[in-house]
Amino acid sequence: MKTKLEFSMKMIFFLTACVSVAAVALICFFMFANGIPAMHKIGFTEFIFGLKWKPELEQFGIFPMIVGSIIVTAGAIILGVPVGIMTAIFMARFCPACFYPVMRHGVNLLAGIPSVVYGFFGLTAIVPVIRTVFGGSGTSILAASIVLAIMILPTIVSVSETSLRAVPSLYFEGSLALGACKERSVFFAELPAAKSGIIAGVILGVGRAVGETMAVIMVAGNQAVLPHGLTKGIRTLTANIVLEMGYAAGLHREALIATAVVLFFFILVINFIFMMTKHSAE
Repeated sequence: MKTKLEFSMKMIFFLTACVSVAAVALICFFMFANGIPAMHKIGFTEFIFGLKWKPELEQFGIFPMIVGSIIVTAGAIILGVPVGIMTAIFMARFCPACFYPVMRHGVNLLAGIPSVVYGFFGLTAIVPVIRTVFGGSGTSILAASIVLAIMILPTIVSVSETSLRAVPSLYFEGSLALGACKERSVFFAELPAAKSGIIAGVILGVGRAVGETMAVIMVAGNQAVLPHGLTKGIRTLTANIVLEMGYAAGLHREALIATAVVLFFFILVINFIFMMTKHSAE
């Protein structure tokens, strides 16, 4: 009886794993089966490095969207990573016990807020400030970077705090025994020891920033042109797909699926970096 039950459970787990793998395989097959022929029709160089996206003229250059995605993500990293890591250090080593639950619940709440709410916050709070200070419409690279920086904070804070708490206390105690102060012990003994976990948290945050759509659409301006400044509008790869897929047909639709293939490649690169980081840490 026990043997049959164990065999049944193994088969259930195996089938569940197969369903997960099959789902990924079907998504990949759909994207590549529709996207690669589109790249061939348009021309790989023209599609990747083309500067004009004008479907009505059958011009499908996504280079401005690639640059837009990279710049917005880089801006989110520059703004969000330092804040996230410093917040994690505070929560792990300097936060008073009475205040920690408030911080913990606040970070968890940030993780659970829908992206459209972040976008609405950016549209009503961040965009008007940028419009007042720098002029223009306010919907810009800067606004999108700030919103994405806020959105990736929960991932970076949670993973970084867990990594810091996983560092053996001997690192901290040994540093104190050698005469270092608490702050120096944390920043020069524990932080380097938790480096791999912190980098993993940053990479996961970058993955969310690259794939984010709704919030970016609301604050980025959605102009399919190369950026000429941080206060100018831009369109990302994800925004381009969402904005036009609803009415696209023919080669236009295939070009949007090919855009998803490029985005999928970016995500694969991020996951590869994540795996290499874990491997080097081990």
